[in-house]
Amino acid sequence: MKWDPAKYGQFGEHRDRPFFDLTARIHEDSPRRVVDLGSGPGNLTATLAARWPGAAVEGLDSSAEMLAQSGAFAAAAANLSFGLADIAAWMPAPDTDVVVTNAALQWVPGHLELLSRWLEALRPGAWFALQVPGNFNAPSHALMRALAESDDWSGRLAGVLRHDAAVVEPAEYLELMLDSGCDADAWETTYLQLLPGADAVLEWVRGTGLRPVLAALTAGEARRFEADYARLLNQAYPQGSHGTVFPFRRIFAVARKRG
Repeated sequence: MKWDPAKYGQFGEHRDRPFFDLTARIHEDSPRRVVDLGSGPGNLTATLAARWPGAAVEGLDSSAEMLAQSGAFAAAAANLSFGLADIAAWMPAPDTDVVVTNAALQWVPGHLELLSRWLEALRPGAWFALQVPGNFNAPSHALMRALAESDDWSGRLAGVLRHDAAVVEPAEYLELMLDSGCDADAWETTYLQLLPGADAVLEWVRGTGLRPVLAALTAGEARRFEADYARLLNQAYPQGSHGTVFPFRRIFAVARKRG
């Protein structure tokens, strides 16, 4: 399942804002190693390298298409590098002082167990900051699942979507971090995103949540599915005179290892 960096970056201002809201809660002055798990095209990881010029900043991502975009950022910053990796197999090095993962863990089955292992392995004083979408019960995703499970599409799309159980509530992330020996903070924010143009919400999900569906269908099938889905989305998110308001809930949690 390939990522399209250009499509993902289409709504860059909206997609980037939670990253900065998240990393603003990391109060570390001089980390040695900073790791961004699920670094995507690398533009946000580059801001970590600029914030901490004395740190070795590393972005890891499983998408070769995304990493192809990150080379320019690495070339411009001596302390920044990127690597192709499955973040589910990653473990922190002894000098890892900050870990950031932004809108990535929802793609990793069993990430709560991973999070526990990562927090256990971090040194005392290290930081771990995560953000995941919390909108899987919103119409944008509920309608996608319902259409995929309909008689017309269930034969082709059975088991493709798992997003109704992809993340947990903020309180569960908070409890896990506290149980792992951390001081922690968890919160949620719903951004009222104003999207321009026709079929605006469809354009948004084409870059993220719709990708597994499109990957499972032929080109002709994908066009038919999108047409059906667009009709449902336009009813749920009608376009107004200023654009389409697309509420998007996001879940945040930041931990600092005690000791």
